[in-house]
Amino acid sequence: MTSLTRLGVILTDRGSKYAVSGAPVHTRTDVDAVLQDLKSDKAYAKATHNTWAAILPTGALKADDGESGAGMVILRMLERAGLDGHVVVVTRWYGGKKLGGDRFRRVQDATRTYLDHVGAGL
Repeated sequence: MTSLTRLGVILTDRGSKYAVSGAPVHTRTDVDAVLQDLKSDKAYAKATHNTWAAILPTGALKADDGESGAGMVILRMLERAGLDGHVVVVTRWYGGKKLGGDRFRRVQDATRTYLDHVGAGL
């Protein structure tokens, strides 16, 4: 089993809360295990969105989990940072106000926090 790093809620914007988590992964099975581990925490299981991306030896994977385009934002940042073999999950608890394009900036901020944590900052 891979070791999941939860950095917790790192920012808020108009009531929405964002957290970032991640772990080293090598296969899609590893990614699924990380997501299952994360969602074993009821707070994360009940989150509005758990968007994620990973670059594996077999190729890039991403999922928006209802936050259209967010997986691609994470994936592009992983590619730019050259961080292969990690899944990064940005979790959002919707706060009642739409953020428009700012939601992508919050996903970037959360992803950057994880990249800095693992020493792959942009």
